[in-house]
Amino acid sequence: MKINAMFLLGLTTLVLVTVTIFAAMDLPFSWVFYLTVLGQALLIYTVYKVLRDDYTTTKTFDDFYEDRPDLGRYR
Repeated sequence: MKINAMFLLGLTTLVLVTVTIFAAMDLPFSWVFYLTVLGQALLIYTVYKVLRDDYTTTKTFDDFYEDRPDLGRYR
């Protein structure tokens, strides 16, 4: 199974939100600490994966907002 960048981004967000919840619930320090370390490692790997992702597009800045043409540039 190939793990794409969006899956990693969701997983990293889930882990770091879980850290926040665990810290607020006063769970043992070791759980919060190791989950924080895991979250930081996931964050670094996710940034690497997003930057190295093989993504190409034909869009340019002239396309601007396709879903809201009223926000586009004045011509």
